[in-house]
Amino acid sequence: MLSESDLIRYERQIMLDGIGIKGQEKLKFSKVLIAGIGGLGSPAAYYLAAAGVGTIGLADFDEVSLSNLNRQILHRTSDVGRLKVDSAAEKLSLLNPNVKINKHNIKLTAGNIADEVKDYDVIIDAADNFETRFLINDSCYFLQKPVVEGAVCGFEGILMTIVPGKTPCYRCLYPDLPKGEPFKGIIGMTAGMIGSLQAFEAVKLLLGIGEPLLGRLLIFDGLNASFRVIDWSKKRNCPFCGENAIVKNSAEI
Repeated sequence: MLSESDLIRYERQIMLDGIGIKGQEKLKFSKVLIAGIGGLGSPAAYYLAAAGVGTIGLADFDEVSLSNLNRQILHRTSDVGRLKVDSAAEKLSLLNPNVKINKHNIKLTAGNIADEVKDYDVIIDAADNFETRFLINDSCYFLQKPVVEGAVCGFEGILMTIVPGKTPCYRCLYPDLPKGEPFKGIIGMTAGMIGSLQAFEAVKLLLGIGEPLLGRLLIFDGLNASFRVIDWSKKRNCPFCGENAIVKNSAEI
C-alpha cells in the first residue's frame, strides 16, 4: 500500500511502535477537515501533510491580509489578497504532493456544514470566532464526528478533544454564546503550539494510540512555559449531551 517513496518520506515515524507500516497506511487513507486556515489551522495542516494524512480539507472563505502573517505560517507576504485556501493548498502540495487537498472556499453555516464534514474522519476546529465553534460542535455532535478543539489568546491557549457520546461537548464548557468582543491580541508562537498539538491529537484519534484529551482540558501558558491539564465532565443540564438534553437532532440546532 505504501510506495518506495512513502517508505523513505515517513521512515522516521514508521520506526515508532505506535505507527509502523500499518499505521502509516491508515494515515494515508484518513481524511481530516481543518476549519479555519489561520494561526491554528496553518501549523495543524502543515504537520498533518508532513505526516502523510492522505486527504486534508481546508475550510475558509477569507483572504490573506498583512496582519495575518505574524502567526499564519502557511502564507507569505506575496500571498496577501489571495484566498487562504489557495495559498495554503499551494504550500501543502509543495511540501507533500502525495496528499490530496480539498479546498472548501465557503463560510460554514447551518445549511452547509453537514455536507462539508460528512466525509471526514476527524474535524479540527481552528475557527477564530465563537459562532463557528458552536456550529461545529453542534453539527458534529449529531454527525458523530470527533472534533479537536483549540483556542488561543495572547500568550495562552487551550486544547480539548471531543468525541460525541464519550466526552463532554463544547457546550459543557460554554453553554451559551459568549457576549462582547473577543480579545484579538496574540503572539504567533502560541498559535503554533496549540495548532501543532491539534494535529497530534488528530493523529492519535486516527491511529487509536496514546491518550487523547478525552474529558480533559489542556491549558498552555507561554509566559510561564507551563502546561496544566484539568479534568472536565459533562454538565447535567447541557442542552446537547446532558441528562435532559433539549436538542434532539440536527434540525433543532
